[in-house]
Amino acid sequence: MSEKEILAERFEASRSHLRAVAYRMLGSVSEADDAVQESWLRLARTDASAVENFRGWLTTAVARICLDMLRARKARREEPIGVDAEEIASGDDAEKEALIADSVGVAMLVVLETLTPAERVAFVLHDMFNLPFDDIAPIVGRSSAAARQLASRARRRVQGAPPSAEMDQARQRAVVGAFLAAARNDDFSALLALLDPDVVLRTDATAVAASLARAAAGAPSLAPEIRGHQAVAKTFSGRAQAAQLAVIEGNVGLVYAPGHRPVSVFDFVIENDRIVEINLLADATAIAALDLVF
Repeated sequence: MSEKEILAERFEASRSHLRAVAYRMLGSVSEADDAVQESWLRLARTDASAVENFRGWLTTAVARICLDMLRARKARREEPIGVDAEEIASGDDAEKEALIADSVGVAMLVVLETLTPAERVAFVLHDMFNLPFDDIAPIVGRSSAAARQLASRARRRVQGAPPSAEMDQARQRAVVGAFLAAARNDDFSALLALLDPDVVLRTDATAVAASLARAAAGAPSLAPEIRGHQAVAKTFSGRAQAAQLAVIEGNVGLVYAPGHRPVSVFDFVIENDRIVEINLLADATAIAALDLVF
């Protein structure tokens, strides 16, 4: 048996698992099959001998493909659930019917459609497939804490609590709004009160490079990670004059968007009305992939 045949055989052994993951994320059998097929194409272009966790690699690949598909769907405001689900439920294909009857019914799929793409991916991978948040974080482009928050918000929505989700966003808006006002007004004490003592500011490579380039003009010095409320408050105090409130993947944050073009995004993780994490993104490709409203 050739190496390609062996690889295909190993892939086929994981196909049902991958299809289940993709279906729960996408709610469409045809799109799930497309995502699984794309994962095979990506695998075929990869040195599979270097993959230590074969099933884990494929799960991650399918999840990333599904996340891209969900974001593209949201950008087009498409809602494929309904017709497709009804066709599956009334069809003769036993495998397709099993997908519905297993653990995700039509009602669940409809609720999942109300989630942001990142929330849906985090919830499905963690709550339905027991993937740890450390593994989910790089898929959704967030930290483990942020991925946990995404899944938590999704879980409350799935459990039938949209009012709580709205209240969460209202609380987030209050905290982030207070943070923005304190930063603009150079109110160091107010910033400290809003930040958890162990808060961490994570910054992507683009933002770090930009801060170094603008150091002579007085830009704050950034590092991939800045820890502690004193250091983080010092970084923001007297700044953020041009930032504005935004909703980032369903989460309240800040965006700097001169001419309505997002240049940098500040994503907050808030626990007990205190900021425990801030993720600063300046990479244009990463920003373009976000579900961003401002």
